[in-house]
This record gives sequence, structure tokens and C-alpha cells, in this order.
Amino acid sequence: MKYIISGGGTGGHINPGIAIAREIKTREPDAEILFVGTENGLEGNLVPREGFNIEFIEVKGFKRKLSIDTVKTIGKLLKSFGSIRKIFREFKPDAVIGTGGYVCGPVVFYAAMKKIPTLIHEQNAFPGITNRILSRYVDEVAISFEESRTRFKGKARITLTGNPIRNELFLLDKEKAREKIGLPKDMPLVVVFGGSLGAEHINDCVKNMIIHHGKEISYKLILSTGIRNYENVMNEIKEPLPENIQIVPYIYNMGEVLAAADLAVTRGGAITISELSVLGVPAILIPSPFVAENHQEYNARALENKGAAVVILQSQLTQEILYGQIEKLIKDKELQKRMASAARKNGIKNAAPAIYELIKRAISVKTWKQNPS
Repeated sequence: MKYIISGGGTGGHINPGIAIAREIKTREPDAEILFVGTENGLEGNLVPREGFNIEFIEVKGFKRKLSIDTVKTIGKLLKSFGSIRKIFREFKPDAVIGTGGYVCGPVVFYAAMKKIPTLIHEQNAFPGITNRILSRYVDEVAISFEESRTRFKGKARITLTGNPIRNELFLLDKEKAREKIGLPKDMPLVVVFGGSLGAEHINDCVKNMIIHHGKEISYKLILSTGIRNYENVMNEIKEPLPENIQIVPYIYNMGEVLAAADLAVTRGGAITISELSVLGVPAILIPSPFVAENHQEYNARALENKGAAVVILQSQLTQEILYGQIEKLIKDKELQKRMASAARKNGIKNAAPAIYELIKRAISVKTWKQNPS
């Protein structure tokens, strides 16, 4: 069997596609998988590193306001169909999977028009516009939050599967993870991170929290600033850091650190929320206000409504509010347990296998319709 997977721009769209590709290869070692993306997105780096082939098309997202740029974008979109036609003619896919981002729009739409079995996966509680449009044409829609179901129109089958996440997270035990990162037995761990690029406002709040309350912090605090922000943060902290406070540009062993954590302070990215849920880590979520259609707040509120997180909007975040919330949660062991339990109830571990089964169903149904005898 041959599969095309398309999605890109950010890791939030690409990593689920890679996880689905791995599941396909686990079930079908002889399967051929081809990714389709753009050269400008992270997929050009992430996909080849995982050992999968990728083809590039030239396409860009529409801006909210009409302008001369809109005309250029339409021109690129129309031109992309020529590239897509060539890719499909040469590769001959049996199924096509879209994981979001504007690049998957023309790829999945073309497949649907050609009656090739199609599936889209939506990572967020508030679906992106590309997936909302595609849901009118595809065979299967896999969702990660129940809250997104009503936002899809059309006749596609909609199934709650969750977000496919890294398999290694399922192998991590909290005590072993704490041991591995050298954490003292009875010391709570708070990990703060704003994604791979960091988050300046969160960094500033934690930096000021350390400056004003560093000697009062009794837990282990790890702040990942993001590589581009690390020097600025360190230059503004004049005093040597206490042993229990660690500031790093990037956490390379994030799986182990999250597994060991008693509390996470982070953004509202869909994959991060899914990982925190599977691991049962209570969270303070500060959704990014700079994302399309404010989807991170929808993700964060979905977890908050289940009792697994506290949401603080960036516009309301100060060092004192953050310090107070961390102190409250880290000292209340019963509340931590309730939040951890609520997170685990929300966590879905078998997302990739569930999505694989939906792909096979789409293929089976379409094959039967085309050859009913």
C-alpha cells in the first residue's frame, strides 16, 4: 500500500503525521509513505530526519484581509495543483492523510476529487480553517478534543482518537524518571517551558519571580527559555542561581523531565496538552494569544474544564500571580492528585492505532463502493 501524508508549517502539524507514518510502518513494513509539504515549513527538516521521503509544493496561507498578496496566493494555489497532479501520477497513493496547515488543503482536496480514500486529523479543540473546509470532502475526520466535533460540517465520519504522541512517553515511570534526572526523593519538580522557541512573557515572569522570590522557592524549578532567549534571561539575573533552580535554553530530554514533574507551566499547544494528559501532570496553562483563531485557549479551557489545569491568560499574567499559583498548587498534595487523576482520564494513549484503523476503514469502504460485487 502507498500513503501520502500532508501537513506542515509547525511541529504541531508535522509530528502527528510522523507518528501516523510510524504506526503504518509498524503495521505494514512494506508500505510506501510519501510526505508532501513546503520548503518553508519545519517539515523539510523534521521529516527526512525520521527517514521518510518528502516532496515539496509551492503554496501559502491566505491572509485575513484582501490585498495584492491574496491574488499571488491564489496564483500559487492554482500552480500547486500541477505539482500535486504530477506527484499523484508518479506515486499512485492508495490513501491520503492530512494533518493540518494550509499545505494539506490542495493535496487532500485533490485526492478527494479523485475518489482516493482520505482522512484528516485535527489536533486542536478549535479546528483550523483548512480542516474545517476539507471535512466537507473527506471520508474520515479524526479529532483530538470532543469539543471540536460540532465545528465540522459535511458527511464525513467523525471519530475521537486523540493526538498521536511519542511512544517513549508510555515507557516512563515517574520514580525512575526522577532518579534519571538526579532529583532528590522528596523535592517537588516544577518545569516551565514555552515551546521550542520559548515564550518571552513567560520567561520574563519567571525571571522576575526568581529575582524577587528565589530564596523562598523550595521546589526544583527548571525553566527552558528557548535557545534565542537564553542569554537575555541569564544576563538579567545578576545573582548566582540557587542549586534548586536551573535555567536551560532547551530541554532535550523533555520526556523524562515531564514524567518526573509535579507541575508544568506551559502554553496550550495540542500535543503538549496531550502529553501532559497521558502522563498525568497537573498544569498551569498560559495560551499563546498569537495563534490562529485563539485555538490554544480552546485547548487549555478543555483541560481546565475537566479539572486538570489552571488557565491564566497572558494579558493577566504577572510574576506575583504566577508565583502565587505555583505555590498554591505545589503545596496542596490533594489538589495535585485530583488534577493528575483528571489529566489521566483525559489522556488517550492509543491515538495512532485508532487513526490507522480509520484509514483502513476509509480504504475498505471506498473499495467496496467502487466494486460492490
